[in-house]
Amino acid sequence: MNLNELFGRLIGLERAQRIEGVELTWAAPWAQGGAAWLFFGCLALAALAAFFYVRWQGQRSSAARAVLAVIRAGVLCVLLLFLAEPVLKIDAATLTRPALWLVFDGSESMSIADELPEAERAKIAAAVGLQDPSPGALPLSRMDYVKALMLKDDGAVIRRLAEDFRLRAFVFDQADGVRSLDLVEGADGRIDVGRLGEQLIPQGRVTAMGAALADLSRRHATAHLAGLVVFSDFDNNYGPSPVSAAKELGAPLFAVGVGAATAIDAALSVQAPPHIKKDERGNVSVTVRQQGLDGQSITVALSAQRLGGDDSRGEEPVPIDAKPVELAGPAQTVEFAFTPDRAGRYVLIAEVDPVPGEIVKENNRAQREITVLDDFLRLMFVEYEPTWEWRFIKEVFHRDKLVGVQGFRTFLRSSDPRVRQANEMFLPTMSLRREDFFANDVIFLGDMPSSALSPRFCQMVDEFVRNFGGGLVVISGPRFGPAQLAETPLANLLPVKLDLSARINDRQPFRLVLSPRAEQYGFMQIAGANLQENQKAWDNMGLLPWFQPVERLHPMGVALAEHPTAKCADGRTPQPLIAIRRAGRGEVVFLAMNETWRLRRLHGEMYYRAFWGQLIHRLGLSHELGSQKRFVVYTDRRRYQPEEEVLVTVEAYNAQFEPLSEKDLPEQRLKAELVLPDRAAGEQVQPLSLTQVREGEFESRFPVFAPGEHRVRVFDPIVEKWVETTFPVAQLSVERMSAVRNVDLQRQLADARPGGRSYELADVDRLLQDLRLTPRTETQSVIMPLWNTWLAFVLVVTLLLGEWLLRKWVNLP
Repeated sequence: MNLNELFGRLIGLERAQRIEGVELTWAAPWAQGGAAWLFFGCLALAALAAFFYVRWQGQRSSAARAVLAVIRAGVLCVLLLFLAEPVLKIDAATLTRPALWLVFDGSESMSIADELPEAERAKIAAAVGLQDPSPGALPLSRMDYVKALMLKDDGAVIRRLAEDFRLRAFVFDQADGVRSLDLVEGADGRIDVGRLGEQLIPQGRVTAMGAALADLSRRHATAHLAGLVVFSDFDNNYGPSPVSAAKELGAPLFAVGVGAATAIDAALSVQAPPHIKKDERGNVSVTVRQQGLDGQSITVALSAQRLGGDDSRGEEPVPIDAKPVELAGPAQTVEFAFTPDRAGRYVLIAEVDPVPGEIVKENNRAQREITVLDDFLRLMFVEYEPTWEWRFIKEVFHRDKLVGVQGFRTFLRSSDPRVRQANEMFLPTMSLRREDFFANDVIFLGDMPSSALSPRFCQMVDEFVRNFGGGLVVISGPRFGPAQLAETPLANLLPVKLDLSARINDRQPFRLVLSPRAEQYGFMQIAGANLQENQKAWDNMGLLPWFQPVERLHPMGVALAEHPTAKCADGRTPQPLIAIRRAGRGEVVFLAMNETWRLRRLHGEMYYRAFWGQLIHRLGLSHELGSQKRFVVYTDRRRYQPEEEVLVTVEAYNAQFEPLSEKDLPEQRLKAELVLPDRAAGEQVQPLSLTQVREGEFESRFPVFAPGEHRVRVFDPIVEKWVETTFPVAQLSVERMSAVRNVDLQRQLADARPGGRSYELADVDRLLQDLRLTPRTETQSVIMPLWNTWLAFVLVVTLLLGEWLLRKWVNLP
């Protein structure tokens, strides 16, 4: 320690390198910028003291009077200077200590014990200060290695970093950000690394690195942050993109990889349609992803387990098929055929036997829940007269497995009443009985005049969408146009705002343009997931001759296809040609023209069926089918983990689809019970209390603890039958679905900001070397007041006492 550092500590500055300046200034406002007034004031006070002793103390020697005059002048000058509040400003150059944040992965995947090659394990053990374990010893977890590094040589790594940086520590073990860790200093002033290690517990159920980095970015304000050192396996599996969040950081990221980069592993995933028709074949794909198993053979088995049923214990899985697979390459797909013979909810389970050398076995099993329907979608098409769109939609859905001839019904205003009576496809009226009307799943509303839309029909459509989750498709035509709906209740359902004065725009042919949001909706992806390829497919429509303009897009509406040049009333927003919005529990789609049949122009039904089929499946299968919408029991999630809370909701209506209330029910309540999974003791039933939230809606909340399939049964008082829903409770963790570190993401995060780097845990010495920054200095100023009341009192009293003693000595009065 040199003299500059010693002096710096005396004045409160750490790591002072040199004193750059010392300046005496005055804090009193009247003295700032007026040092000359202090000089002349002192001169005046000295002259006053001299005049006093010359004029009124002339009887003693001139030497004594001179000394006394000097003392009296000093007392007066000291008083004047203290009134000016003198301060000493010292400028010193000091070495800065920027902040460095240590960020630890606290998710469950950090508890995985990797099977590492002996050479690699010995290298890591040496780097973190562990003795090389004996052959056959149990492997350490990823977090064990991180803790060992922190504890190495009594915390040498932490102490080394603390010399150059102001350290803070965080852990991400939750879905919405990070938690601060305590860096407690012991009696010797050092960070207690033992306490730090106690806080590193791998218990998080997800790895949400994007949310963690976004949270750290918000915490990083104006402080000079040198960087973030992240210890993780980088197996991000939840939340926003971590790469985007890393780019928003104001500092480089030093990514330290923990865990094996390669491992012997076989992981499965199941792809299946969400709905399959009973007694019809469905295709199920099982994807096998593997590492380190090229050339080996495994057997993939697929089974189906029906959920619910009369047996309180559920049904045992039924084997579907088993197929051998010769592994070659990182991923292979195995196709299975599944023809269910009973309706209901099923879980498709794909399994392979664990392979020798695998560490993570949880991903050897994958499952997918599907619904087998013994029913059909009911479509109701209301149109004024037959159009090309009406004809081709009818043909498409007559051949659709989930609709068929029995599922398509239509009301044509212009049709002959005798045709309506003779052909069961035609409806006699558009305002059906409530029980028949609400049994529909999707309603098409074509080009109809407002005079044909009765208030009862409009009110039932509004209920159908908002309360029962039905789908509505409004297709504009050239004859009447959507402005006919502007003064009806249906206008409040649309994803657009209508213009009463708008008329058909047929001035110039145009090509439909997909909006950027179109790729988020499956029914717009008629040629796959690529936006450019989809645009080419939609271009098969050719030039469209007309469209019906609207005033603007509804605030809740999403434009999926737009006009290339025409604008809304604001002059900026393109006219929407296809738009969608959610209204209550249902969704509404608006088409500004009835010309999508032109998709058949070059490719037959391929694109046309892809659009309408996916659209109807989205609108019609988002709720219970047909009359089942009258009494629905469902939970807020499909599966739970132990100790989580379940919310059960019952939507109950009478035979005319009018909401039930407590006063309409026997005993003024709904009967409900929870069937617990206890295979040993048989059926265990607990009563549930359902509280009315509003008319037609009842709720109950309860915790679950035991793993297994749970069933909630609610008694329907209208048909006097039990209606049930099932949900599994299982201790499943997505954290143990991957056996290896995500090396690609680790490198991407390190490259997201200039200066970032990627390291292996065994390269910690190189990390410490890279973090040795070139010393940076900054000038800091210390303001030292040179006055206070007590000091002034002591000095004045001392001078006055000295003057009094001198006067006594020379015998002055």
